Amino acid sequence: MNLQTTYLGLKLRNPLVIGASPFCDNLTACRELAEAGVAAIVMHSFFEEQIGATPRELGGSADGLVEGREQLSELFPHYEDYRLDSEQYLRQLERLRKLVDIPIIGSLNGSHMGNWVGQVQRMEDAGAAAIELNPYQLPTDPSRPADDIEREIVELVRTVAAAVNIPVSVKLSPFHTSLAHFASTLAANGAAGVVLFNQFYQPDIDIDALEAVTQLRLSHSSDLLLRLRWLSILSPQFSGSLACSGGVHTTQDLVKALLAGADVVQVVSALLRYGTGHVASLLKGLEAWMSEHEFYSVDRVRGQLNLRKCADPAVHERAHYLKVLQSWQV
Repeated sequence: MNLQTTYLGLKLRNPLVIGASPFCDNLTACRELAEAGVAAIVMHSFFEEQIGATPRELGGSADGLVEGREQLSELFPHYEDYRLDSEQYLRQLERLRKLVDIPIIGSLNGSHMGNWVGQVQRMEDAGAAAIELNPYQLPTDPSRPADDIEREIVELVRTVAAAVNIPVSVKLSPFHTSLAHFASTLAANGAAGVVLFNQFYQPDIDIDALEAVTQLRLSHSSDLLLRLRWLSILSPQFSGSLACSGGVHTTQDLVKALLAGADVVQVVSALLRYGTGHVASLLKGLEAWMSEHEFYSVDRVRGQLNLRKCADPAVHERAHYLKVLQSWQV
């Protein structure tokens, strides 16, 4: 079986990539993952807050939400609390590049233009094969129109892409009004690909302590459905690479993402649950499925069930919506 694929112009031995996660902090785990067969590793994000951004830079009108900027700054981790500071991050990237013979992808997380963008050049110098840019933000200001927010992200992508000679992908939120248009705009402004989707960690409420609580929630296979929808919509018309991130736990999940049009599939939660040995299980399962269905290369699998042959994807999606609603009988 030929499992090779191309992502962001990088020739990969298979479509299984380790997504941004704490795995990159553990050299032993990364060596095990590479030996098990993963094709690339995305380092966990380096955040804009790690290079001295102020609360005003982070939140604009945030001063009006709490009593004083000092209180707001306490909501963020202190510089020394980050797992890897700037220099440690770059040194770890260099170590990983020398340790394994697969591409190491640097990751930047930020939503505002600032001096932290210069970190991307240092990642390139340290040996990053590509950059994954995560423009994470949750717009809460009712006076700020969507166009302004997307324009700022596009400018950020253009700046980062122009600063380096390695490809840049963008990890997207699924909540843009016209996701297909926005993805195409990012590609026109330097993005070599997009990652679908960013994981949003939702706060809960403790009704006894009367306070909001946050916790890390690993993904489940059910999270894959949203990714499949947009992979199938984007893959026939998007000029760049597509990565599926979130919800891939089984061989079936991996195959579904490829059939919908993913170039690569990022896995994290499944490996945190089942260990690094799960990589071999996923790849063996993929080969077995391909053999059973007489697909002898990943290229033949990719996009088989996307909406390429659909004259009007919007009508197609609405028809499915109506069909599902009518299927429930009481």
